[in-house]
Parts: sequence; C-alpha cells; structure tokens
Amino acid sequence: MDGHSHSCGDESHGHHDHDHPEATSDLGPEDNLYSRVNISNCAVLNATDDTADARNAIKPWNLRNDEQKAIQSDADDQLIIRIPFTGSVKLRALLLKTGSGDQTPSKVSLFANAESLDFDDVADQTPTQDFVVPQGREVGEYAVKTAKFSNVSNITLFFPSSQGAEEIQIYYIGFLGQYSERKTNPVVTVYETQANIADHDKIQGTDGGMSNMQF
Repeated sequence: MDGHSHSCGDESHGHHDHDHPEATSDLGPEDNLYSRVNISNCAVLNATDDTADARNAIKPWNLRNDEQKAIQSDADDQLIIRIPFTGSVKLRALLLKTGSGDQTPSKVSLFANAESLDFDDVADQTPTQDFVVPQGREVGEYAVKTAKFSNVSNITLFFPSSQGAEEIQIYYIGFLGQYSERKTNPVVTVYETQANIADHDKIQGTDGGMSNMQF
C-alpha cells in the first residue's frame, strides 16, 4: 500500500558520489548540535503514527545507543525528515543509528536548506550529498563536505529504501558542527516559502525603502 504520493526515482541520483561513514570512535560532545535543533518544528513524513515524533530519533548524546524509541516508516520503506536549526550551522558530520538487518536504509540523501521538500518533488531534486548506510548496531559518523554545508539553517534527510524489509527504522540522528546565531529574522524564512518571484524582487531591492513597492 502507498500512504503518500511520490515517484520512486531514487536511482536517478546515480551520478552523485556515494560516501561511506567513518568508523565511530569516542566522539566528543563539544560540537554536538543537539541543543541547536529546533525540535518542535521538525517534520517526519511517512512514519507510523506512534513513531512520527522527531524526538524518537533526535536524542541527547547520552541516549544515542538507546533502542527503546525509534522512527519507523509506515506505508513503505521511505522516510523524509526535515530538521531546522535555531541558527546558522556549519555542518561537519551526520550521526546515524539505524534499524537492524534489512530494516537498515540503503542510503541517506542530505538536502541543505530545502525546508519544504516532500515526496512529490524529492526525485527531481539534487541531494547536497549522499551516503551509503551499512548495516550495524553502532552509531555511524558520516563526514560531510563542509563547503557544501557551511551556512545551513535546516537539513532534510531522505531515506529512499530499506535493505530488504518493508519498513526502515531510525534510532538516532545527530549532527556535529559549528553554530552561530541567525543574522536575520527567522520569520522571513517562513514567509519566503509562500512568496512569489515578484515578492522576492521587491524584498531584495528595497534596501529598507518603500519607493519600489506597488500597491
């Protein structure tokens, strides 16, 4: 059954580099961005009703190995998780602990600053970076290309398929990097998603004046 409308075009990204995670050692929490995630505004698409809260996977560092809670896909083996930050982030790495065996995602695609991405358009978008996800019980550290994630206000994670199961499970999502306060009013971001091209031209060209505004 299909609980969401989308095109299963994840193989269309074959021209992108697929990276593998680094072995996880004793990762220090000094650049862990958990406290910088705007958790109340996260969105989880195609999760079961009882696991759709992002807090089931975005947990404090000391709960990274906890398997009591997880996000599990519902209608099929795809998930989209939108994760906004409270400011600007220079991302260094993604941390993931995923479901066991064939409930492990085949890969994860990261989209920087694609806050409205959903299943209707994800196949037509180019990921900022892709990673192959290996099976395992440990937290994997996926080092990103920092030049592509140097000014990030939100990250969208797309898991296109499992490694054989009808669903996937995500136990832990974390981020490592540098944080800085947002320099602009966050309300602007909210309204930009609804603005048309003409609105953007006016906003960018006013420089605080109203002479170019049309009523």
